[in-house]
Amino acid sequence: MLIGIDVGGTTTDAVLIRNGEVYSTAKVPTEPGDLLKSLLGALDEVSRGVPPEQFERVVFSTTVITNLIAEGKTERVALLLIPGPGVNPASYVFPDSFCIKGAMDYRGREIQPIDEEEVRGTVSRIRDQGFLRVAVVSKFGQRNPSHELRIEEIIREMHPDCKVELGHKVSGKLNFPRRVATSMLASATGEHYQNFVSEIKKALEERKIRASVFILKADGGTLPIEKSVELPVETIFSGPAASTIGALAITPEGQTSVVVDIGGTTTDLALILSGKPLIASKGARLGDFLTHVRAFAVRSIAVGGDSIVRVKETDSGLRTISIGPERVGPAYCMGGKEPTPTDALRVLRLVEVGDSQRANEAISSVASSLGKSVLETASLIVDITAEMIAQAVREMFLEWEQEPAYRIWEVLQKKKERPENVVGIGGGAKGLIAGVAEKLNAKPVIPSHSEVGNAIGAAVARPTLTLNLRIDTEQKVYSVAEDGEIASLKFTNIGNFNRMRSEEAETLAAKLLRDRAKRFGISEYVEEAEVVSSEVFNIVEGWLTVGRLFDVSMQIPAGLIPEWSRRGKA
Repeated sequence: MLIGIDVGGTTTDAVLIRNGEVYSTAKVPTEPGDLLKSLLGALDEVSRGVPPEQFERVVFSTTVITNLIAEGKTERVALLLIPGPGVNPASYVFPDSFCIKGAMDYRGREIQPIDEEEVRGTVSRIRDQGFLRVAVVSKFGQRNPSHELRIEEIIREMHPDCKVELGHKVSGKLNFPRRVATSMLASATGEHYQNFVSEIKKALEERKIRASVFILKADGGTLPIEKSVELPVETIFSGPAASTIGALAITPEGQTSVVVDIGGTTTDLALILSGKPLIASKGARLGDFLTHVRAFAVRSIAVGGDSIVRVKETDSGLRTISIGPERVGPAYCMGGKEPTPTDALRVLRLVEVGDSQRANEAISSVASSLGKSVLETASLIVDITAEMIAQAVREMFLEWEQEPAYRIWEVLQKKKERPENVVGIGGGAKGLIAGVAEKLNAKPVIPSHSEVGNAIGAAVARPTLTLNLRIDTEQKVYSVAEDGEIASLKFTNIGNFNRMRSEEAETLAAKLLRDRAKRFGISEYVEEAEVVSSEVFNIVEGWLTVGRLFDVSMQIPAGLIPEWSRRGKA
């Protein structure tokens, strides 16, 4: 049996899957101040009456990291940066940053040593200002981390109570500002996340659940919970990822669709192209920060089934309806205090939730202000909500169409067209998706169990893993971006380094990915790894080629575990 649990802004959904089919589902209110309580409440509800020894796999989609960042509850982090030449430190918007001298070139060769006296003075300032967390990031530290490592030694000597995060271990990709942001967020949230994982493991032990436990990541893949503490920021946006994988699971294979997940607080948008979710090529954005976190190309908008419906008067005296962005509780028909789109859907009998009399009361209060009938007002509210979502999809397409994967998909289609399906996920989908699809001139699709599609996505998502390999044959070294380590080519089976071919580089990348997958306990999916990109550049000095640089990117892509059946899904 498989269990998937997804924490949403309004409800926490859970699903129990048995023999490839949905066996039971559960929904409990999400308590923003106590996500663990919400998760365990949903777990207990969905598993009631089932012996714990029958569970094989439990997957959580969590908003712990996202909420910490959104609510400003992260720990203070001092950023000790080594930007090198060509970068104006004043252009950075990072708080609590300290820039010091030192530089590596793009191949990892030292061109300016660090000034240890300056470093010690900076560490003294950091200590005196009360910082207990420091992220050390060098511009090309992923090519040679010796500066970062030496600074770490000095920090541990002078400020032993301080926790140190090194940029080359958090991300080995180029783009210094993104690596700084990712390192800062990893340091700021790591301890909170470790506590969350410890509490989860303790709660499962108390329930005698011995199943494998995973966390859903932003790229739609899962990671063993023990390993997730090494990569806490990768769990951001796991909610939108869950809805995307859920749509993939409960729609026919290979389809192209816009995924619209309508919750109580927000609506999440994603795109599936010929059965493959679209990945954001530039990484996830968290507020004002762009990161190196691999994630689906998604957007969340502040409109949902429980958004407040208000009547506003324009400067010309015309009364109009506004929806959201606030949510102060459930819909009026569910015991809330304000009229919402859910109440309008209940009046129109598009959903069967809550108290119909209370729904009529809520919409009547709006209708009286507009001078319209209750049915006219309910229809207007639903239409406005659908148009807000449809407009967000139109705007999102302007971003999606810039993604390399989307452009390749269009070329393969041999014609310019947009996806024909709009797949509805979430509690509000049944009432709103038809209207959204009509406005987008697309076909509405509401699969079975769409109301818990996020939880299904969490339950059946398979592990993902990426590996970015860089080889410098002149220096006879290679590095794996995700590990932050530099190793000698002498210990590989490659013969003449200077005559190395792309095929040999890709073979080495595949071997290293297998080793990494084994360390993470997900070796069973490594044979499905694929090369995402492979490039080679000659190193020329004095009209002669003296070496080659190889950049190979491989991944175990997002997908579904074989235990999930597509029988009857549509």
